[in-house]
Amino acid sequence: MQLISFNKYENTKQKGKLNKKKVAIIVTIIIILIVFAILAGIYVMNKTFRDNVDKYIFRKNIEENNGPIIELPSKIDTNNIIAYNNYIGILNRSILTVYSVNGNKEKELEVEISNALYDTSNRFLAIAEREGSKLELISGTDILWKTDIEGNIEKIFVNKNGYVSIIVTGTSSKNVIIVYNSEGTELFRVFLSQTSATDVEISNDNKYLAYGEVDTSGSFIQSNVKILSIEKAQTDPNNSTEYIYPANSKEIIIALKYQDNNKLVCMYDDSIHIIENNSDKEILDISDAKISFSDINLNNNIVCIKENSSGLFANIDVEITNVINNNVNIYNINSVATSIKTLENVIAVNLGTEAYFLDTNGWLIKKYDSSTQINDIVVGTGIVGIVYSDRLEIINL
Repeated sequence: MQLISFNKYENTKQKGKLNKKKVAIIVTIIIILIVFAILAGIYVMNKTFRDNVDKYIFRKNIEENNGPIIELPSKIDTNNIIAYNNYIGILNRSILTVYSVNGNKEKELEVEISNALYDTSNRFLAIAEREGSKLELISGTDILWKTDIEGNIEKIFVNKNGYVSIIVTGTSSKNVIIVYNSEGTELFRVFLSQTSATDVEISNDNKYLAYGEVDTSGSFIQSNVKILSIEKAQTDPNNSTEYIYPANSKEIIIALKYQDNNKLVCMYDDSIHIIENNSDKEILDISDAKISFSDINLNNNIVCIKENSSGLFANIDVEITNVINNNVNIYNINSVATSIKTLENVIAVNLGTEAYFLDTNGWLIKKYDSSTQINDIVVGTGIVGIVYSDRLEIINL
């Protein structure tokens, strides 16, 4: 009986120790979570704290010459440096030299193009001779197809499935829009005799072609956005128009961008609209003189740069608006932007000797510091090219 009682006492004692240990572990976890929540709150609300954490803990700040360096040919225009997918191509003397994110030369492609007009999406690069007749589609390091057209190519577009559309001038019509599938088969043409096309887009499901047109023949400028059924246009282009959305008087349509669920974002010279469910709605006024840049080439987001002045100092707000839920994220930079580039979920802000790379949630991805002037920035998928007058530095995002 005494032995049994002693064992019960020992078991109770051990259970008490285990319970105390569990409580201590739970309390420690709760304290850690509380501290983490406090630090996260400070990180979100306090810019100075956030900048220091990004710089010293997350190591988001990078210096010039830390990435692969590629020497540029002595004579090359910056618009002939192209980022697409996870490659960067340097076009010189009709040869497109393709480099990987590590700076390794992957391939040299003979593209028969010297001054590039191009567009990228997913793994595709559609490239044409600016105001020329050459047109090609590239995927990765391979040329999928090439063709010559009659007239001069003024605008080019490719969607994520490899469907290509171009705007052509220099024919009997004022403008011609030509659409190709991913194999290079011409699907149809749209002839514009009275208006000029400013931009063209194909929806992500390959069902619709949208284009912006401007009519200057009357007493005032009239812009329209037209949406065509690609299926109908292949048999009857003249009766394939599904919708026409006229702009307000004197507004000029500049750019279009299809988003998820065939939402169409339209940028005019003074505002940005969204077309969905057969309705045209303004979502952002960009006529404010403080807005220096705006762009719609993002996934389900648009961005504008607003300049602020405070005494002798100037700074900018990078305002990112989600077109799905209308949420706005703002990132403040204590400098003035010289240019911006966007692709998918990345916003590159060039400040001259600095560059900020932000995501569409308004968070810093990386900050790049340079001792010399940055000429240009090209943005691909997870890859960025910092372009100088004599060299290119590759940054892996």
